[in-house]
Amino acid sequence: MSNTAEWQTISKKGLWTNNPALVQLLGLCPLLAVSGSVVNALGLGLATMMVLTSSNIAVSLIRKTVSDAVRLPAFVMIIASLTTCIELLMQAYTYELYTILGIFIPLIVTNCAILGRADAFASKNPVLPSAIDGLMMGIGFTLVLLTVGAIREILGSGTLFANMHLLFGELARGWTLTLFADYPGFLVAILPPGAFIVTGFLIALKNIIDHHQAQRAAARKEKPVKGNKRVRTTGTIA
Repeated sequence: MSNTAEWQTISKKGLWTNNPALVQLLGLCPLLAVSGSVVNALGLGLATMMVLTSSNIAVSLIRKTVSDAVRLPAFVMIIASLTTCIELLMQAYTYELYTILGIFIPLIVTNCAILGRADAFASKNPVLPSAIDGLMMGIGFTLVLLTVGAIREILGSGTLFANMHLLFGELARGWTLTLFADYPGFLVAILPPGAFIVTGFLIALKNIIDHHQAQRAAARKEKPVKGNKRVRTTGTIA
C-alpha cells in the first residue's frame, strides 16, 4: 500500500468508519456533558484533538525504547503531561471557557479514545502515520461534538454560535445567529437527556448511511455476474 493510500485509509477510519464517538463509543462522558452549545463543544474538541495528536506522536517516538512492563503507565504519563499543558494554555487565554468546561478538561487524561489510539496504533507505527491517525481521530471526535452542540443549541435556545468570544476573543462577540425570535426554549435539548437523544439519532443515521452504502456496493458487484449468467443461458438455448 502506498503512503497516500495508507493515509487516506487512516483518515477515513478516523472521520467515519472507526469514528471514536459514533463507532467506538469512546469519550461519551464529556461529549454528553459539555455539548450544550457550539462554543463548549468546539473548546473541548480542540483540546482533545491536540492531546490526541501530540500523544500519538510522543508514543510513536518512544515505542521501541519502552518495555511492556511500563508501557501503559508511560502512555498515561505522556497524556497527563500534555493535558496539563493544554489546561494551562486554556487558563491563560480562554479562562472563562475553561471555567465553564470545568473538570472535563483534566478528565481528558481518562478519555479512552486517547489511550486506546496510543496503545492500538501509535505504539506500533512510525511517527507520521501516528500523527495522522491522532489528528483524524481528533477531528472526527470534534465534528461529532460540534454537530451535537449545534443541534442542542438550536433546539434549546434558538441560537447558533452564541458566546463564541469565549474562545476567539472580542472579534467573535457578534457571531451569534438568532434563528428563532422570541423562542421560548426547549429545555430537554439543553439537559443531559437531550444529549443522549441527539447522539442516539446521529449513531442511527450513520448506521443507516453505512447500510445503504453496503447495499449499493453489493448490488454493483452482483450486476455483472447476473449479466454473464444471462448471456450463457441465452447461448445454450440458441
